[in-house]
Amino acid sequence: MMKTTIQEQDGNVVAILEGSLDTAAARETEEIMSPLNDVEGKDIIIDCTGLEYISSAGLRIFLGILQSAEDKGEHVYIRNINDNVRYIFDITGFSNIFEFI
Repeated sequence: MMKTTIQEQDGNVVAILEGSLDTAAARETEEIMSPLNDVEGKDIIIDCTGLEYISSAGLRIFLGILQSAEDKGEHVYIRNINDNVRYIFDITGFSNIFEFI
């Protein structure tokens, strides 16, 4: 089960992810997170406090958001990532393209 909440915090747009972002949850999560592709003038923070797992489909969603933001000169930050999810970012090379706070 995956839960995604998008809200504004301190002038940034924050996506709060809870659960397992696996292939089965990716389509719905991508739809919920699609407004992040239209953010302008604000940084995007993806809060992974409650994210237990991310699949390649989930990483693809993150990458799409990053590319859209960079095209507009915005930043995407990953916040509160656990060791298991961080490991997936490390082995896929995503640790080198995202900024962590």
